[in-house]
Amino acid sequence: MSEGFDGLRDWIGRRDSASDLCDTRRVADMAATLDLDAAPGHGAPLPPGWHWMFFNPMVRARELGPDGHPRRGGFLPPVPLPRRMWAGGRLVFHAPVPVGTELRRESEITGLEPKSGRSGRMVFVVVRHRILAGGVLAIEEEHDIVYREAPAPGSAPPVAVPAPPCATAPWRRRIEPDAVLLFRYSALTANGHRIHYDHPYVTGVEGYPGLVFHGPLTATLLMALAETGFGRPLTRFEFRNKAPLFADAPFEIAGMPDAGGDAATLWAATPAGGLATEARAVA
Repeated sequence: MSEGFDGLRDWIGRRDSASDLCDTRRVADMAATLDLDAAPGHGAPLPPGWHWMFFNPMVRARELGPDGHPRRGGFLPPVPLPRRMWAGGRLVFHAPVPVGTELRRESEITGLEPKSGRSGRMVFVVVRHRILAGGVLAIEEEHDIVYREAPAPGSAPPVAVPAPPCATAPWRRRIEPDAVLLFRYSALTANGHRIHYDHPYVTGVEGYPGLVFHGPLTATLLMALAETGFGRPLTRFEFRNKAPLFADAPFEIAGMPDAGGDAATLWAATPAGGLATEARAVA
């Protein structure tokens, strides 16, 4: 397992920082992309998950890797595996992020673990972010990234475990994703990963059956479902992506509040009823 992985753990403790503006134009563009009737105006709180629009560098074309992401070896470690996925994360919301505020993100790599599984070699990387809005700590986040081997030719995709039934959940929404939604979200988040818009690449190189729905977009939709259900802002949210979702394949998201009413279990189900994303939210 050590071949090609020597020195990767030296990346633990590496730090980075970035600044951005929570500008009203990009916020309005996200609202339009999500087909909302109105966008948060200047000074209004940014909805949870929308902060993923910011701090994303638009690197020069020569600095891109074959998958459309920036080449590895800058802040993130140069993991020698071709498939990169957003595996999940944990967020704590300390204060609102007002639209129009200057933002700063402080990042640190806090974990890096090579593993072997049924699908081959993997490397799990954990990045911790602190996001300040107008100098005030607003969000603390742990971001889980997994790097994986390419699938063997002709290999069948793993079968997702069954999701809880959506039909009986008190919080429920049907999502009808298409390639345009994926393209617009990729543009807003400066995400050049070709699995979201390049059909020949995602099917011929990475072995998926279609364009892959963004994991953070699924999490954003689940957070919105939870806030609507609670009727008040979230204080904590955690999620894990278990199986991919795809463009032109409608799926459902759902939530079940706990008896006390301050926490809930949420999930996204594949069209076949498999568990795509599992999450917990606290108001």
